[in-house]
Amino acid sequence: MALSDWLTSITGLRGELKTQRHPLRSRLSNDPYYRLQSLEEVRLAAELGMSIDANQATVDDWLRLPGISIRQARLLAALTQSGVQFHALEELAAALGLPVQRLQPFAPILSFCYYDPESPCTIPTVDPNTAPLEALLRVPAIDLFLARAIVHHRAGGRYQNLADLQARLNLPAVLTAELLHYLRF
Repeated sequence: MALSDWLTSITGLRGELKTQRHPLRSRLSNDPYYRLQSLEEVRLAAELGMSIDANQATVDDWLRLPGISIRQARLLAALTQSGVQFHALEELAAALGLPVQRLQPFAPILSFCYYDPESPCTIPTVDPNTAPLEALLRVPAIDLFLARAIVHHRAGGRYQNLADLQARLNLPAVLTAELLHYLRF
């Protein structure tokens, strides 16, 4: 066996052993939606570079953390969607009514980025279920005809999500894709 073949086989063997010792490492690397089961998994996820931005996290992002309930995840996502920004772990704990020590193990995986609502880089979002006609008209892809249609059709019930809005208004896929970043439900 040539030296290069031997080195390749040893390197491959080390990789296999590492994967066998840490099957979770492989799962975390390959499954971006994996729900962490323990604080040890949180630590390993942080080592692998996984991060959750507290100010842009979705309900699904919050549910990746062990021990976070659906009610807590919905509350945090609703607060950030309404414009509340979290600057520290203490603020998350206060929003959830928990002692900060309860959330401290999540610190390595949480980030608290600040988003200036006045920045030209920040995309303003509107809720098509509650936004007045004037607010809808500020969305680049919405003209007067579409804004009126959105307001008219919401009388038939809340839009559940973008797919529901698209189906009810019979919007083309291209327009729906343009609205993707501007609408929050």
